Amino acid sequence: MKTPPQLQALIDDGVIDEVLRPLKSGKEAAVYVVRSGDEIRCAKVYKDMAQRSFQQRVQYQEGRKVRGSREARAIGKASKYGRRQQEAAWKNTEVDALYQLRGAGVRVPEPFGYFHGVLVMELVTDAEGYSAARLGEVELDAAQARRFHAVLVQQVKLMLCCGLVHGDLSPYNVLVGPDGPVVIDFPQVVSAGGNNAARAMLLRDVNNLTAWLGRSAPELFETWYGEEMWERFQAGDLQPDSVLSGKFTPDLRAVDLDGVREAINDAREEALIRQQGREAAEEDD
Repeated sequence: MKTPPQLQALIDDGVIDEVLRPLKSGKEAAVYVVRSGDEIRCAKVYKDMAQRSFQQRVQYQEGRKVRGSREARAIGKASKYGRRQQEAAWKNTEVDALYQLRGAGVRVPEPFGYFHGVLVMELVTDAEGYSAARLGEVELDAAQARRFHAVLVQQVKLMLCCGLVHGDLSPYNVLVGPDGPVVIDFPQVVSAGGNNAARAMLLRDVNNLTAWLGRSAPELFETWYGEEMWERFQAGDLQPDSVLSGKFTPDLRAVDLDGVREAINDAREEALIRQQGREAAEEDD
């Protein structure tokens, strides 16, 4: 195969020795199987912003830290330099998250470095040494589904304890290794404490996994792990060793402040429209 230019730079620098084959091409990157000495690894080559189909929506950017004030101002102005900085920040997000989560004991691929915009990391394999299948590609019995669900809920909890929410977790962002599931793909990871959509994303992540695994173990549909861990996180009561029950009782007395604000704004807009209509009618008279 023809070696991509980004990977040729890694060969020239001695980071890797050979590109063996393409592994997958996704919405934000292409992944290749590479050889580094005697080790077989994978290299994730990020696509440029213009090539990516994944839209960098505002909700994913909220709460992310920018390395310097100049960069923050440039990104805010959407200048050419700012767009380059935004692109670099988008790519660095996954690298930083992998190192942080790996250090916290989350089941993610081991990163080996970030070079020339390419992330080199562990190649997750199955028991036979082949590239691991995605969770959405395997059939599980009820016992396996319950076990995988418990492991994945634990990973989501550990991520939340690190202040992070995956943001795009699904059966296709989980690989099945010989020791169980491994979570991958973190470019869209969000700050749990700095993003207003973090709770909704966390619940969506957990619900995506539950919906898939619940096909084999329907009792999982009756669990509420996402809601339970978010409530404990907000209360400052969520720890890596916290035991979750999957039970949750919503506070029906809680006021929906967002709904109240929307109703108030709607009423104000309606009053303004009516006032403008009255003024226009008086001018016509």
